[in-house]
Amino acid sequence: MEKLTIIIPAYNEEKRIANTLEEYGKFFLNLKKNKEIETKIIIVINNTQDRTEEIVKKYIKKYEIISYLNFKRGGKGFAITEGFKEALKDNKSSIIGFVDADMATTPEVFYKLVKNIGNYQGIIASRYLPGAQVYPKQSFKRVLVSRVYNFLIRILFLLPYRDTQCGAKIFKRKALEKILPEIGMTKWAYDLDLIYLMKRNKFKILEFPTNWSDKEYSKINLKKSGTNMVLGVIRLRMLYSPAKDFIRIYDKFASRIVK
Repeated sequence: MEKLTIIIPAYNEEKRIANTLEEYGKFFLNLKKNKEIETKIIIVINNTQDRTEEIVKKYIKKYEIISYLNFKRGGKGFAITEGFKEALKDNKSSIIGFVDADMATTPEVFYKLVKNIGNYQGIIASRYLPGAQVYPKQSFKRVLVSRVYNFLIRILFLLPYRDTQCGAKIFKRKALEKILPEIGMTKWAYDLDLIYLMKRNKFKILEFPTNWSDKEYSKINLKKSGTNMVLGVIRLRMLYSPAKDFIRIYDKFASRIVK
């Protein structure tokens, strides 16, 4: 039976993590009992100041497939990378992915990625392919920001994907073992870094339409997050170019813009 490892980064998630662990724990434990797929869920707590760890511990007792790591250092990219490292310690884990802690992607939808990865080395959920469903419907302003960001990615990295930022992605073990040592700590472009490294190493990725329910839709500061994302993309492009020696100068310049 194939083994899947799911990484869930968790930063101050006390209000949402319980529902996520209940749904994912129940769904994937049932699949294991039915001998469809064996699953391990690793919660990577990072720099949390609330009751996230306390809540996670309760669900570890309830669902045997759940475990967790806890780090003082923060950042989603850091958390996912540490989760990848932990998952690769298990030689039986052949498919390794991550999903956001907010239940924007339900376990049923995530499992569709597992079933459709096929001979690809990676599969990424997409909110902008035909067949995708997004709730609530995104505002024109948000869609515009997303499309401008995607246009920038296509120009700078020559990637054909419509959605590199959706928080549900799965990779084959062989691919992760190859790209993991090359991943940089790119706060606002971590997902893009993963996908670009897959391309550089000639691994094929399938973009797959998803059902997405945006739990934090009304709280997003488009101006601030949009600026950070653009700066992150430019920084990543510099990192993989002869201009990488000027990263420190760029970081100082960027820090002034996002204050």
